[in-house]
Amino acid sequence: MTRPTDEPLLSVRNLKTEFVLDEGTVKAVDDVSFDVHPGEVVGIVGESGCGKSATIKSVLRIIEKPGRISSGSIIFQKPGEQPVDLVTLDQRGKHMRAIRGGDIALIPQEPMAAFSPVHTIGNQLIEAIRLHQKVSKQQARDIAIERLKDVSMPNPEQSLKNYSWELSGGLRQRAMIGMALSCRPSLLIADEPTTAIDVTTQAQVLDLLRKLRQQHNSAIIFITHDLGVIAQLADHVVVMYLGRVMESAPIDDIFHRPQHPYTQALLQSIPTLKTVNRSVLPTIDGSIPHPFTRPAGCPFFNRCKDAMPGTCDRHAPEAVNVSATQLVSCFKFQSDGSMERHK
Repeated sequence: MTRPTDEPLLSVRNLKTEFVLDEGTVKAVDDVSFDVHPGEVVGIVGESGCGKSATIKSVLRIIEKPGRISSGSIIFQKPGEQPVDLVTLDQRGKHMRAIRGGDIALIPQEPMAAFSPVHTIGNQLIEAIRLHQKVSKQQARDIAIERLKDVSMPNPEQSLKNYSWELSGGLRQRAMIGMALSCRPSLLIADEPTTAIDVTTQAQVLDLLRKLRQQHNSAIIFITHDLGVIAQLADHVVVMYLGRVMESAPIDDIFHRPQHPYTQALLQSIPTLKTVNRSVLPTIDGSIPHPFTRPAGCPFFNRCKDAMPGTCDRHAPEAVNVSATQLVSCFKFQSDGSMERHK
């Protein structure tokens, strides 16, 4: 599938987010760039600790201290409005708070932790709606019921009276998606929304997101470590490792023509009918380096089967286009001149 030709809804360019600690500086997001177009689902994948959540927290401007965005831009262009660089906004200011939750909404990984246990689902939905829309309490309640209907919540009127701990995991997730949709956001960010639920409920949530995308043309950033989930939903995939983008390509290219050794290793580690009966399933050798002992050069060097000593362990590869739609950060695809400069 080719990417839309219209202007990106969100354009992240050379984003760097770091945490300055007594032990040293952690580069949580290291020169990350990607686009999200209206109506498009972009999947961000990688192992735990690769910078997925730090990236979306940077977009939402909710990075906790001592974290900070050190450079780069996050251009958000709502259809019909002037583009704005979210990096330039006060993260606690009125403008950013209006965008966060209004134009860009988050579905967190664990709704039990996101919902207040001492307020009903209805109270929290109504408060979120009135925070971003000038409506009465009754109007907000009517909108809340409609959003719960949108997510196929059984008996939405009664659900407004429930507390989060009275609902099953699947219903809590539906309520959280309903809250995220309450202000009709242009961009929905889903942070591993299927991790803590069973397979059946997971399928229902994915079907729900597909339906909502078709009905409202909402763009979605879907964060996960599960490539199987990405295969069912995404149009475009960004593969991250240790805070950097290793590969970015349409979903068909990622699964059928992966170019980066890390992407290939991730795909090979997915259980299949051929490997499920083996005593040992395929894995990626080694583990992600500790943030304080980040290796020089390509961050995947010490686990890469194609690593070139003297090059990959000394210099970070530049991202290059291997096709019109596929971007790879690997010395295998650098030009001869670029290779010579790094030797």
